[in-house]
Amino acid sequence: MKTTVVFTAFIALAYASPAFRLARRGPSFDFGSEKVRGVNLGGWFVLEPWITPSIFSQWANGGGVVDEYTYSAALGKAEASSRLTQHWKSWITQDDFNSIAGAGLNHVRIPIGYWAISPLDGDPYVQGQLDILDQAITWARSAGLKVILDLHGAPGSQNGFDNSGRYGAINWQQGDTVKQTLTTISNLAQRYASDTDVVSSIELLNEPLGPVLNLDAIKQFYYDGWGDVRNSGDNTAVMIHDAFEDDVTYWNGFMGPGSGVDYVILDTHQYQIFTPEQVSQSPSSHVSTACSFGSNTLRKVDKWTVVGEWTGAQTDCAKWLNGLGKGARYDGTYPNSYHVGDCTGKYTGTVAGLSADDKSNLRHFIEAQLDAYEQRTGWIFWTWKTESAPEWNMQDLLSGGLFPQPLTDRQYPNQCGF
Repeated sequence: MKTTVVFTAFIALAYASPAFRLARRGPSFDFGSEKVRGVNLGGWFVLEPWITPSIFSQWANGGGVVDEYTYSAALGKAEASSRLTQHWKSWITQDDFNSIAGAGLNHVRIPIGYWAISPLDGDPYVQGQLDILDQAITWARSAGLKVILDLHGAPGSQNGFDNSGRYGAINWQQGDTVKQTLTTISNLAQRYASDTDVVSSIELLNEPLGPVLNLDAIKQFYYDGWGDVRNSGDNTAVMIHDAFEDDVTYWNGFMGPGSGVDYVILDTHQYQIFTPEQVSQSPSSHVSTACSFGSNTLRKVDKWTVVGEWTGAQTDCAKWLNGLGKGARYDGTYPNSYHVGDCTGKYTGTVAGLSADDKSNLRHFIEAQLDAYEQRTGWIFWTWKTESAPEWNMQDLLSGGLFPQPLTDRQYPNQCGF
């Protein structure tokens, strides 16, 4: 794009200044030589029904509430604020940060919606998240953890997923939504400009649905968002999501070496459970798929690349994972799927309650993914805790011995042959 060329040329000229170079320090985490080993704090500031089904339980049998937007609209601002403030104060605490650090992790990725930072007139969403996020930065500092601030929901919804705040239509890139998103990025970067000892990166937008959006406009948004972060300081990396496009053939050459921008991290999300074909794979096939991604993709990217979301799950059995009230592909209860296996113990439950086979498969799969994703910059597991989804609950997987401790421990070494 012509505007992109002009923008990058300007950045390259600015960075050629010796005075400019001498003034810069860089991110507080060395993404070039250290591995990101992290976990997402999902379901905290952006609701997801499958992570905390109790919050949505009164609409389990209908009523039109399926996400944070409809939840807030149904309750009204006063009641939504009361309930969500209690949730924000209790779901994640200093103890969680201490436990995460104690497990050997070095990063947390914290999803947050635009409405917490730059709310729009007419939205039903409520605010108050930033006061708790301020505390979280302090907790991370105390625990010795770095933080990636992840803009998980944009005005209009960038993907139509419930985890964008609003399920359904994808209206991001319509009207002023991109401009509003950039304002949100700027406000977020400015608020935490003095916390770069903890905030190692800001992710400009989680999971924009590239196949249905204008990809050139996404790229321009990434350049503009990078500039907005840089306007608040030079010591924060900028994370961009791959928009579900190929990390090598599509993204190599963009915002990489020689582009005139710096400290850019590509974020890719690796799930093998959202098509009937994926949930039909054998456990060994899931392992092979992860290993192949490490060797055939991560070893070939031209920039820092983090697998910013992944799971131990080999099924989509978790209650409401596919949306409130919806079933699973694995047991054939999701539309246009077929029965592969039984969701007993995986629909709701604990790691301790899983079958011996499920436990073995989880440990194999987690170890293989750890090996594969450290072929480049590292990984961030989704998610730290859930109310009842054992395959996704890192806290429970650690206590149940299915997530390696230390993180380099291997019961099944050399699965990938690296």
